[in-house]
Amino acid sequence: MSCTVEKRERVRRAAREIRDCEPTIAVDVVAPNASQYDAWTLDAVLQDTGGVPPEVLRELALAELTLRPTPSQAEYQHVTATV
Repeated sequence: MSCTVEKRERVRRAAREIRDCEPTIAVDVVAPNASQYDAWTLDAVLQDTGGVPPEVLRELALAELTLRPTPSQAEYQHVTATV
């Protein structure tokens, strides 16, 4: 399996797990050619919980993703992570 395929699968697995977390509204996986980070990217929108919940951070850590700073907007918390 190539490095690119492995990275894509890590992001997809994290996205599937985060979809099941309580505060999640939406989760997208963005390909490197469409990402501002030029990397496989996970983009999630959560109900504002005063930060990123531990269960979401856990999934990002298990997938070895890098959390990118993203400001919250109104009542939503945006989470962006790359591999």
